[in-house]
Amino acid sequence: MGNQESGDPMSLAIVDAREWQRVLDLETGQKVERDGPVLQMMKGVLQRHPYPGDTAAGSGAWVTDTALDLIEQYDPGFVSLSYAHLYFSARFMSVSEVERKAMVLGLFEEIARFVKASGFTPVVLGTGGMTPLVDVIDLSRLDGLALCTLWSARYCGLHGPSDQDMDAVARHPWVERIVARQEFLTLFGGTATDGLRLPDFILVSRPGYGFKAAGVPLRRTVNVSAPSFSIPLHQGLGEVRSLTEICGLIEREIGNRRIALIHVEGVGESEFPWPYTPCSNGREWYYYEPSEAQYLAATTGKHQVFAFPVGARLFDDDSENEPYPFSGYFNRVPDGTVGQRLSVRSMAVGNRSMFPHMVYGADVSIECFARNLYNQGCTGVIHRDDKA
Repeated sequence: MGNQESGDPMSLAIVDAREWQRVLDLETGQKVERDGPVLQMMKGVLQRHPYPGDTAAGSGAWVTDTALDLIEQYDPGFVSLSYAHLYFSARFMSVSEVERKAMVLGLFEEIARFVKASGFTPVVLGTGGMTPLVDVIDLSRLDGLALCTLWSARYCGLHGPSDQDMDAVARHPWVERIVARQEFLTLFGGTATDGLRLPDFILVSRPGYGFKAAGVPLRRTVNVSAPSFSIPLHQGLGEVRSLTEICGLIEREIGNRRIALIHVEGVGESEFPWPYTPCSNGREWYYYEPSEAQYLAATTGKHQVFAFPVGARLFDDDSENEPYPFSGYFNRVPDGTVGQRLSVRSMAVGNRSMFPHMVYGADVSIECFARNLYNQGCTGVIHRDDKA
């Protein structure tokens, strides 16, 4: 991974706040002076496509338009797209069944527009459906620390619980399962080192319920992820039974065609409007909610539950010199992603902020820069620009 134009290995971030642009070292967040054709190309695409907002009607069209523009400028052989509008709108907005159906069909029209205009072969993955939030499991008064990883509703970490805590959660009617650290390690073949970041216990909610604990989103939640032990996959390249088989399929076929891996968040099998096959979305009792772990399972070919485990005390990593300040709780660029592994040029565009530039490993990427639905502009990232 390297920026050939600058002669050093840093990844560059271009922050576009509409009124101004700034080039930064992605790892340190410090302003740098860099120039070159790829950087200028990225600046131009960012200027032409201001982000309308996570729940705005034009959010899906922004992904399509930005991607088509970037393809024309960069000519990649592999594209990754993330359409997150349906997830954010369902999570925080109440809409009728008729409105929801129209939103789903409208977004897939955007995907169809991208496929027709680009000529890329699509691999389209729905990340799982949504269901109304029935109620919350209040863990705010436990003796131990109850902690949710951002955006998770099904899982909550429990650190240092007392005997009274364990009795209370065991008797709670909305807690489906209590999973000890070793049980989780055994399920995914984790090592003792992997266990260092895990909570003592992982609490699993029943469908339709969430947790009241540290780490939950600040905005009022209307819907949460529905049970998604399998998720819909639309593609015609070969047999895929599991989320972790998608990356290998793309590697095998990329020499024969240009491929686009497209994540559609907030859509499960019941709403997916295109032909699909069910794709396993976890293991045994565990299924992925839309998260960096779900994305990375698809883009690396391995289950990714230990780098940022559910309910982990990720704030332990915080410091004034924490790396990758524009990348959420990522503190390194993930290894082995599909964009890193392919020899063809790759690019990513998405409106799931902080995800595209990390989870796809593309040479160049553009994403919205939004936090808790507050629209602060866009970010472009150049990981490498030396592929032929």
